Amino acid sequence: MRTNIVYLSFISLLALLPSISLATTWDRAYIESFAKKHLESNIPAPDDGRISFNVTNIDTRIIIKPCQVPIKANIPENTNRRNVNVNITCDDSTPWQLYLPAKIERTFAVVVTTSTIEKGEVLTKDNIAIDYIATNQIRGERITDINMVLGSKAEKRIGNERTITKTNICLICKGDVITIVAENENFLIKTKGTALTSGNLHEQIEVKNSRSGRIIKPRISAVNQVTINL
Repeated sequence: MRTNIVYLSFISLLALLPSISLATTWDRAYIESFAKKHLESNIPAPDDGRISFNVTNIDTRIIIKPCQVPIKANIPENTNRRNVNVNITCDDSTPWQLYLPAKIERTFAVVVTTSTIEKGEVLTKDNIAIDYIATNQIRGERITDINMVLGSKAEKRIGNERTITKTNICLICKGDVITIVAENENFLIKTKGTALTSGNLHEQIEVKNSRSGRIIKPRISAVNQVTINL
């Protein structure tokens, strides 16, 4: 009798071995990795940025049956969204499917502060840098070239690791004494003026010519310099 019990136990163990082998092949970690690779293969990074994916772990209470054929993945939703679901399917004789939520984060190179910048402080290579920031954390027009803002002044206090935008800096600020360059193909004249409005590179601002008293609207061409083409 004891021999029969041992024999039956051994047969039962053998019967379980194929299921154990398949279960480890199609375990949660494998499916999660499979879903992430599908995202990486099908959703490219933006031209001027980076992309990353975070797939939600499968609930440990979900029982995953072994699949006798390779599993498949597809993304039924608009991939431009931040949150999508990856549909994993098994198409063997006992098919099943599950949805894995995933978060897509697109980041872009922007100019950010590397320390707190007080109002009126000049932006230099010591207090700004390029970093990759998530789309939803960027406010206003992105500035991607440090050289465009070097020498600008903070119009208000800017906290550490904050993005630099045209709304919180001015290359020329209201009240600044600046150089007015008037030029054409034959000559160039320089004179002094006072900025009546604030602006950034290539923007038009109102300037009062200190010599004539006239108010003109030249474009900002450099730090403390505007240019008007005659």
